[in-house]
Amino acid sequence: MPIPEDVTGDEIDKDVRQELQSLPKGLAEDVAKNLVMVARLIDEEPENAYAYSKVALRLASRVAAVREAAGFAAYATQKYSEALAEFRAARRMTGSVELWPVMADCERGLGRPEKALEMAGAPEVHKLDKAGQVEMRLVAAGARRDMDQLDAAIVTLQSPELASNSVQPWTARLRYAYADALLAAGRNGEAREWFAKAVEADRDSSTDASDRLAELDGVEFVDAMTEDGDEDVVVEGEQPVEGKADDQD
Repeated sequence: MPIPEDVTGDEIDKDVRQELQSLPKGLAEDVAKNLVMVARLIDEEPENAYAYSKVALRLASRVAAVREAAGFAAYATQKYSEALAEFRAARRMTGSVELWPVMADCERGLGRPEKALEMAGAPEVHKLDKAGQVEMRLVAAGARRDMDQLDAAIVTLQSPELASNSVQPWTARLRYAYADALLAAGRNGEAREWFAKAVEADRDSSTDASDRLAELDGVEFVDAMTEDGDEDVVVEGEQPVEGKADDQD
């Protein structure tokens, strides 16, 4: 796989760089560059990220960070069995429980929500930090929904973290999941309230909560091309404003 000239390998996290010090210098640099490419592409081009992860894995399969990166790349491409194997390998190497929630989500992806719920009740969960525990709660609620247990999913998401007014990195996703579960249960009024709360917390647009809120409010956005080729945003029921550029993503 080609590596862009601007990638040096120095971009990787210092902890990963330290892990790679067990390798010969030239090999460590090659592995680092491939890991940089995995991180760079995993969101927008997951298949390419997966390809780079396979190169890194071929070069340094005994490095935990490489196994973890390979796991996330496989997870991003919905290769859940492969992802789970890589996460398990990384966990054996490090002894860390950090990957426990995503391992449980792989079980969901493999059609085994009962196994995911079993993992949600395991002792490992108590060793997770707050972010990991919230992630585990999200996975458990998803497993409940997989099993058509909507009320149980709603109860699973009800927690001090959900009720808190403090905005944390997980707040928007937690509120969004709760709103989505309420909507699936036909509790539209409550769902609207929680989608609105998700919007308030979603400072980096990590969810589509604003779109879901607008949908509940009956607002429909239509892209219309102007004569000069610019796009207008037209709200249903209103006339387009001439010359107004579409600033949506």
